[in-house]
Amino acid sequence: MPPTVAVIPQPESLTVGKGRFTISAATVIYADAATADIARRFAASLAPATGLSIPVRVGAPGASGIVLTRNARLTRLGDEGYEVSATSRLLTIRARERAGVFYGLQTVRQLLPPEIFREARVDSVSWSFPAVKIVDRPRFGWRGAHLDVGRHFMPKEFVKKYIDLLALQKMNRFHWHLTEDQGWRIEIMKYPRLTQVGAWRTQTLVGHQQGDSTAWQYDGQRHGGFYTQDDVREIVAYARDRFVTVVPEIEMPGHALAAIAAYPQLGVTGQPADVGMRWGVYANILNADDATVTFMQDVLTEVMALFPGPFIHIGGDEADKALWKVTPRIQDRIRELGLKDEHELQSWFIHRMDTFLTERGRRLIGWDEILEGGLAPGATVMSWRGTKGGIDAARAGHDVVMAPTSNTYLDYYQSRNTAGEPLAIGGFLPLEMVYGFEPVPSDLEPEFRAHILGAQAQLWTEYMPGPKQVEYMAFPRLTALAEVLWTAPERKNYNDFLTRLDEHLRRLSILDVAYRPVGP
Repeated sequence: MPPTVAVIPQPESLTVGKGRFTISAATVIYADAATADIARRFAASLAPATGLSIPVRVGAPGASGIVLTRNARLTRLGDEGYEVSATSRLLTIRARERAGVFYGLQTVRQLLPPEIFREARVDSVSWSFPAVKIVDRPRFGWRGAHLDVGRHFMPKEFVKKYIDLLALQKMNRFHWHLTEDQGWRIEIMKYPRLTQVGAWRTQTLVGHQQGDSTAWQYDGQRHGGFYTQDDVREIVAYARDRFVTVVPEIEMPGHALAAIAAYPQLGVTGQPADVGMRWGVYANILNADDATVTFMQDVLTEVMALFPGPFIHIGGDEADKALWKVTPRIQDRIRELGLKDEHELQSWFIHRMDTFLTERGRRLIGWDEILEGGLAPGATVMSWRGTKGGIDAARAGHDVVMAPTSNTYLDYYQSRNTAGEPLAIGGFLPLEMVYGFEPVPSDLEPEFRAHILGAQAQLWTEYMPGPKQVEYMAFPRLTALAEVLWTAPERKNYNDFLTRLDEHLRRLSILDVAYRPVGP
């Protein structure tokens, strides 16, 4: 595929014909009432670089220009598939649903010269591309990327930029990790101390956490921040316009130190605590009192009011149960509930949240530790400790999102020469290994494979103090995963991907993305 049609992810089919379609002062976009907003945003995206104010007309199309068409009979394209047909006079985007029209226009943006992403007029290029015929649809419905804003807070403007980059690559899930031991990042009106206290730590560990804690050094800098509920509504609306569903994560019962620092009665000891200043797993864990369950359900009630998507992530990972084991009150609680052990107590806690969410028309999703002690009936599993948890969950009839460390943890080093890379948590995950990921395990029986909803990338930010570090770790590996999740396996080719990636990196440069150069 020549660079002039360097579309990422690789479409299902792409044929180059004769002639070129050109956007000019005479171009008009025709849309129906349901896609007019998509058309207007597309026209607005073209305006800075082209200097053109392209009109959008609702109604019958003309014989030339850009035509957006929805047709309910295009069932083979699914909800997100599309067709692009370009001749010298007419560019047509056809889809069954609005999402497909949007993705077709993302492809059109990539067909144009990379300078289309400039925010000032560029007179040195022709706004044209070859006549093409593209038929395209995604392999998976869950094409996600995670961002941890608990370890390091990320500005609202960057969150929006991140969503833009996901949409450009046809990714449709933004997993927003909002609470952690080191910071609570979402305003909860009923419990203001969650952000008054929990959103701020007094300092942060410098470098890797070695075994001897007496040698640890801290930066002495207060760090924190949070998103107001108005901020959240703004980001959710921004994502919705780009066909990205935001999946919020509220960690429980572990990774909850920031909440316990704000409200000590949530913890097992009831004693005051500080927001976490180092990384790793803390012994602090929520207790199992009914009052604590109610507290967290109150939090989820406000979260559900802000996030209209079906999934609410409740974490469930790395819950250190040592305090549960040695605390008489917790052991009494286990006996009172008729449970076998601490694993079943966590399962009981998750069950309570699952029932609460299900009764309100939502779906619980959690990390694969929620399998321990018995999985809540409606739960979806995010499998991060390899793929075994996902396989077990799928065989038990539960939906699964694959997120294994081996292929999707973008906080891992990108080179074995770690001295030449920014500090990372460890591991090694080069671009080629991301591209080679297969979300459906070969040993999962065919009758269970429909439970694999898709996969997503993870960006844990212990060693990413700001947006530029996130971008460096995310790109272009996130671009590779986007193709894994959209493109059929038989259409994938790593060398061809690298050829198309050259052009895509030009786009990312113009968009001020601090990606890592491709190489060893």
